[in-house]
Amino acid sequence: MNEAAARIRINRLLEDAGWRFFADGGGDPANVRLEMTAAIRPDDLAALGEDFERARNGKADFVLMDERGAPLVVLEAKSSDKNPLVGKEQARRYARSLACRFVILSNGNIHYFWDLDRGNPNVITSFPTPDSVSGYHKVKPNPLRLVNERVGADYAALTQRPDYASDAAYLNESERDGFIRANGLRFLRPYQLDAVHALQRAVANGAERFLFEMATGTGKTLVAAAVIKLFLRTGNASRVLFLVDRLELENQAATAFGQLLANDCDTVIYKERRDDWQSAEIVVSTVQSLLFDNKYRALFSPTDFDLVISDEAHRSIGGNARAVFDYFVGGKLGLTATPRDYLKGAERAAPNDPRETERRILRDTYRTFGCEPGRPTFRYSLIDGVREGYLVNPTLVDARTGITAQMLADDGFAVAFADVDGEGETERAFGRRHFERDFFSESTNRALCRAFMENALTDPVSGEIGKSIAFAVSQDHAARLAQILNEIADAMFPGKYKSDFAVQVTSSVDNAQGMTVNFANNNLLGSRNFRAEYATSKARVCVTVGMMTTGYDCSDILNLALFRPIFSPTEFVQIKGRGTRLHDFREQLGADAENYDIPQPNKTTFKLFDFFANCEYFEEEFDYDETLKLPRERSGDDGGEDGERQIRFAYTHLGGDEIESVAAREVVGGMKIDRMLFDRFAEIVREDEILREAVEDGRWEFAENRLRSEHFDKPEDYFNLDKLRRAVSSDRRLSARDLLENAFGLTDRFKSKDELLEEEFDKFLISREPPEARDLSAVKAFFKAYASNGWLRSAVDGGRFADLSDYPAFPLADFAAVPAEYRETVAEYVKDYVPLNKFVA
Repeated sequence: MNEAAARIRINRLLEDAGWRFFADGGGDPANVRLEMTAAIRPDDLAALGEDFERARNGKADFVLMDERGAPLVVLEAKSSDKNPLVGKEQARRYARSLACRFVILSNGNIHYFWDLDRGNPNVITSFPTPDSVSGYHKVKPNPLRLVNERVGADYAALTQRPDYASDAAYLNESERDGFIRANGLRFLRPYQLDAVHALQRAVANGAERFLFEMATGTGKTLVAAAVIKLFLRTGNASRVLFLVDRLELENQAATAFGQLLANDCDTVIYKERRDDWQSAEIVVSTVQSLLFDNKYRALFSPTDFDLVISDEAHRSIGGNARAVFDYFVGGKLGLTATPRDYLKGAERAAPNDPRETERRILRDTYRTFGCEPGRPTFRYSLIDGVREGYLVNPTLVDARTGITAQMLADDGFAVAFADVDGEGETERAFGRRHFERDFFSESTNRALCRAFMENALTDPVSGEIGKSIAFAVSQDHAARLAQILNEIADAMFPGKYKSDFAVQVTSSVDNAQGMTVNFANNNLLGSRNFRAEYATSKARVCVTVGMMTTGYDCSDILNLALFRPIFSPTEFVQIKGRGTRLHDFREQLGADAENYDIPQPNKTTFKLFDFFANCEYFEEEFDYDETLKLPRERSGDDGGEDGERQIRFAYTHLGGDEIESVAAREVVGGMKIDRMLFDRFAEIVREDEILREAVEDGRWEFAENRLRSEHFDKPEDYFNLDKLRRAVSSDRRLSARDLLENAFGLTDRFKSKDELLEEEFDKFLISREPPEARDLSAVKAFFKAYASNGWLRSAVDGGRFADLSDYPAFPLADFAAVPAEYRETVAEYVKDYVPLNKFVA
């Protein structure tokens, strides 16, 4: 039955992809040949019996034909209890005998697409369409041409203007710089050239996947453009997919490729050219846009692209986004700015510590792109960039509050409040998502803002506070910070700004994206405020939450302020990267810049204000460049004009699960918990346009925070995670993201614990030598038990195997059936790659 069932599933997958077992009504002939027998209807396959593999008489299971009726793909089918790779050599012989270049290996559940001219089989989640495979067939890969292609510093410039080197203005050294600027010519820096050469060497060694780890501000997009040209020019690709994880990066990438490669190829943003994207050589899209309603499966075939490039790869392949990346076959290039050095101490971190989570993601990123952990195809760090003069280092300012990132990263903390009249003390518990809403006082915000204003770096030309980005906890917090900063600026610089000094730039503000562009172009709310001849943004501080963290290029930033704790090493690196770019402030003075005496016109550093000891959180201990003493909280009036009273507080660490606020723990009696509760919840959140936009753009942190602040614990329904989990009868812990993905159609149902374990086991089989068929069920049972049960993990890791004697879910006899080599292999894999929290009930 395993064999017959696998055969039936394979037939359905072929039909879903557009392959025809019989001629259709429009006159198109059948393009699937069943070698084992003559024409037989797919619905009758079960009647063939259980031994279809031996019934073939040495012939291929399926041969898929091209439009001329010539063999195009050999499909080798195996029963569902076998790994499809066991038929690899058999399928190769069939394919060679039929002059087929492509092979599909499948057991009905796991499938591989194998281009015999390219290298190894690739996992696919659906079968390619006839047209897509035919288009893929037109590309004749020639790795030797790619390896031998001469790539010099002018590789991109030669596409922009092939005759640049013979132009009189270029030949004249006095005019050369102006000529380059006027024509926008881009030349590869030495390290960018090294990156492309490293890829060529990797191809020479048989690699098909590559990972570039390059610090923010080092020009990853220019390097990507050079790689794209290399693949297209040498005939190793005809179409490239460039995936980003932010909406703003989509336009930025498309614009950059248009400027760099327009003379060689066409670039489109998928959502803007849905009907004719096939005419372009470069297709740019956000991962979220393709993931929304599983559009990538309906709109694309696995063989539509010969090269897939993932920008910010550590995020573009995380979570459900991994499905989009893995869907396509062909070469894979990952770009990331996250260095391994920012995961110090992660191996000793608790399982729910974000550092440990990101350590796993980063290890998985290396593995996904065919690299050993910590060894990308090419690396260029912030330290390298600073040493070679391409980047600047920050001056880190320790201006911490009583609340630290480490404290908030723990399971929870309690704050003991005493009112100022001394009438008693109450203690409330907070999770980290609630601390801003329920705790930050006005006086605390003012103390932080004043510390920033009094110590920020100033613009070397105008003398005003340098352009800055402040990162707040929430949109409400951003609004309050902007208001306070404007009030302080009005006192420090009377009549200069009139509430234009600080601007809230968050998704709920109209034209927020346009504001980020205007800020970079030095015309946000006007320009030339202090000096008429000097073009710089009148607005000096953009206060944001999640925007402007990745891919935002504004080289004249002089200050970054963390008014919130950062829990993600990746996010911390990205935020820091907003200030590392070089800048010559004389550029904003125009043609007469040489007539001005500017003592220090070049940016040599920027200030990073760390109000929550984020650096220590990521690096155990950290020596700051500068330390500021903030005023202590005290009871009584704060001395301000409004006579606001403060509260004193003390902290107590709590154990157990993350603790919600008191309001979230109130119980509403008498409500029937059923599926209708979740349906009502989904209907309500889908009506939230701000939330919908955040989900579609993939701004998950903002979306989860909005869900909690705007839709949880409200009168009538009092939605919360636990009630909604019970409503959908989930046997595992659901996250806020799980709920949002289902409510907005990114997933069609909540997968059970066992389904998730099956998926993780399939990944394990793909990444490791599969066990013998007789051992497969024992290895799978051990994998599931070890991944989902903390007690069993502790017993196995501690060598207490006798404890399993009385454990009915996975007794000692089952453990003994697991081959010895797989006991250690499974345990090591689960610890490194499987997120265990999602299996908790």
